[in-house]
Amino acid sequence: MTDKKVEEQNEYTAKQITVLEGLEPVRKRPGMYIGGTGAAGLHHLIWEVVDNAIDEAMAGYCKNIIVTLLPENKIAVEDDGRGIPVEMHPQTKKSALETALTMLHAGGKFGEGGYKVSGGLHGVGVSVVNALSVWLMAEIYRDGKIYRQEYKRGKPHSDVKEVGATEKRGTKIIFQPDSEIFEKVDFNYESILDRVRQQAYLTKGVKIETRDERKTLASSYSFYFEGGIASYVSHLSKNKHLIINPPIYIEKISNDILIEISLTYIDDYNEHVFTFANNIHTTDGGMHLTGFRTALTRAINDYAKKSGYIKEQNDALTGDDVREGLITVVSVKLKEPQFEGQTKAKLGNPEARTAVDLVTHSGLSTYLEERPQEARKIIEKCMLSARARMAAKAARETVIRKGALEGMTLPGKLSDCSEKDPSKCELYIVEGDSAGGSAKQGRERTFQAILPLRGKILNVERARLDRMLTSEEIKNLIVALGSGIGEEMNIDKIRYHRIIIMTDADVDGSHIRTLLLTFFYRHFPKVIENGYLYIAQPPLYLLSKGKEKHYAYNDEQKDELLKEMGNDGISTQRYKGLGEMNPTQLWETTMDPKNRILLQVMVDEAEKADEVFSMLMGDEVVPRKRYIQTHAKNVKNLDV
Repeated sequence: MTDKKVEEQNEYTAKQITVLEGLEPVRKRPGMYIGGTGAAGLHHLIWEVVDNAIDEAMAGYCKNIIVTLLPENKIAVEDDGRGIPVEMHPQTKKSALETALTMLHAGGKFGEGGYKVSGGLHGVGVSVVNALSVWLMAEIYRDGKIYRQEYKRGKPHSDVKEVGATEKRGTKIIFQPDSEIFEKVDFNYESILDRVRQQAYLTKGVKIETRDERKTLASSYSFYFEGGIASYVSHLSKNKHLIINPPIYIEKISNDILIEISLTYIDDYNEHVFTFANNIHTTDGGMHLTGFRTALTRAINDYAKKSGYIKEQNDALTGDDVREGLITVVSVKLKEPQFEGQTKAKLGNPEARTAVDLVTHSGLSTYLEERPQEARKIIEKCMLSARARMAAKAARETVIRKGALEGMTLPGKLSDCSEKDPSKCELYIVEGDSAGGSAKQGRERTFQAILPLRGKILNVERARLDRMLTSEEIKNLIVALGSGIGEEMNIDKIRYHRIIIMTDADVDGSHIRTLLLTFFYRHFPKVIENGYLYIAQPPLYLLSKGKEKHYAYNDEQKDELLKEMGNDGISTQRYKGLGEMNPTQLWETTMDPKNRILLQVMVDEAEKADEVFSMLMGDEVVPRKRYIQTHAKNVKNLDV
């Protein structure tokens, strides 16, 4: 290839900005572009601008990114990439900068020569951010000059102007979200830190700095990981018992796809897998995950047979066996990613499956051959998982067989509802027989079922499925749900589409609620994904004055009601447990769909949730103690 052709490929000018359509629909239907107008949609604006800077980094032109939270809910994102071109665009007859900021689907991701790798079509983001901001300013550092242009609600407020000289290069975007579009315009610094940290792990060698200048005392964090996703796996496995350390790391280009894989094993019973395509978190996996899992199972079985750990064909390890206790990050970067769904949660490129399969099998086979001690630890962990799987299968079959012999009789403790349509049915999981009795009497029998639990259920974070199924309370819960568990789990057979955890507002109640949340998160994740899991919010106080009575669900509400009712002659009752309410009160406050408050359990950040559950419910005491000491000052309504 001649030097001239190389120069032409690397240039980034107005010719690389390709226009597909206009911007008008964005303000009318923002949800189509950013998913919604709540907190997630608001923060999506930041991700879009940061992603553009990351694209510059992946293309090899950017080494530093700075994200700054400014007063008045403004955000600044600056990179030291090539800078958005500012010359006249041949198609739009406007500057390339204005074209990129005002035309949907205008960017360096669509034509030839802009970017070899990017997050599919997420380069549209800068125009969407502009459309949904009350004010935006773009500052470009390019060719020794500073260029600037301002916008208001997506429309240019001025032409592109040259405002000075500089030795810097890059792009700086400052924007202020439009309060007419978003429910709230307050940014969460913790959410930004989590996302930025993840992007720094996935783009090794790039420094990303965050600054919060909204307060008098500004705070800042810098993220730089030379180890890339190997450092990420180390981060994910902190506070856990490692079986191999350091993590395995594999990197190779196959079929024009850059593949990075890092993995380790911990003394745990769950699989922790995080997959990315062009730095986009593919929460539903896809072809790259399928290729990795297939190759992992094959490589470990090949080594186990060759080394004499497995002697019979029937003893081969299954996919579940080799993935128990696995922590892995799979990251692929490819030219034209095909994502399934609007949210890009699943990668659909078939070539990614083949490439990841080959790279994983080759890299892992080499590692096992060269590290026999670590290989032995991995094989022993997998074979222990296989024995536990057989024991769990036997225990599961016993539960199913027992149910079949009894005509699939539901647990005796369960007071079921008469409605048979799961979409109309609710299951209240209630703490204790006393509250269970009130709930059974106060419920609407047509569609509300009650399952009381006696005491605290088994901590499933520390137990395999075979041990779980020896717990009577857990067996009752599994049978009541009706969807099976483990390999036989079928969410379509679940008997209730609203599963409501109802516990006391004290320490024991909080612990039981956490145990139940752990149970559902680890063994019934689809219940959470489908939006079927809820937490009931019983009132803390009953305020009475003559025949007038009001319920307060927190201290702030109680104080407001006291002011409204007048402070004289008011009787205040503090509910320490659900059993203190009679059936009518429990129905009125916590079970009547017209009045009750339910919190829907959602898991947007799997990595964060996994870390919290492991820390709160795992064996490591020090991290849990540190967490409790840190957050103790924020605890309210603690009964002692």
